[in-house]
Parts: sequence; structure tokens; C-alpha cells
Amino acid sequence: MAAKLVSPTAVMTSLPQFSGLRPKSQTARADSLVSFQPIRSKGKGALGARCDFIGSPTNLIMVTSTTLMLFAGRFGLAPSANRKATPGLKLETRDSGLQTGDPAGFTLADTLACGTVGHIIGVGVVLGLKNIGAL
Repeated sequence: MAAKLVSPTAVMTSLPQFSGLRPKSQTARADSLVSFQPIRSKGKGALGARCDFIGSPTNLIMVTSTTLMLFAGRFGLAPSANRKATPGLKLETRDSGLQTGDPAGFTLADTLACGTVGHIIGVGVVLGLKNIGAL
């Protein structure tokens, strides 16, 4: 039995040639090419949107982590603008020069920094729980 060989050029369709935005000939049309349909996945993927935002596990994790970090910064359990950390991780009071009306010396910069770190911790918890399938 002899195998029949087919040349690769006989199987391929010619691509249309363009000069600027217009095709060079009328016979070169897009319908002569093979069209591909995008593959649709069945799962929600990494970016699944849900409408149950208030009271959802993701919302509770983010609120809790941000609140705990703000609490730690406000009550002196975390470094802030007026409390620096020493090499032994002890907190020492210092004058940063920032004006604040808070008796504990918690400034706007501290609020933004602690809120940011709280969000970073919350995102890590949410992504970790999603990865193991618990969320």
C-alpha cells in the first residue's frame, strides 16, 4: 500500500493581501478563511461576580481584617507615625511633627497605612480560601 502525499500548499487557503486598509483584490475576502469560534468555559473562573455583597464571606473577611488593623494601629499594637519600631520590635514614642486631634496621636497617614495593610491581609485571606476551595 502506497501512502498518498499531499503538498502543504494544496491544503492551506491563501490569505487576503491588503494595501492600507483596503484589500488588493475583490476575490480576497474574509469568508474564504476558516473562522474560529472562541471556546467558552463552563466555570465562573477567577473573576466570578456575585450580587450578595453585603454579608457575603468575602465582605466579612475584608471588613474584619481592615478593622483589626485599624484597631491595632490606633491602640498602639502596630507601628505608626508617632510610634516607631526598634530593632527588637518594641514600639517607642517619638514626635513625628504631624498634627492630630486624636489623644493617642493617630494621624491621617496612620489611618491610610493601616487601612491599606488591612486590605492587603484581607485579599490574601480571600485568595487563599478561594484557592483551597473553602470560599
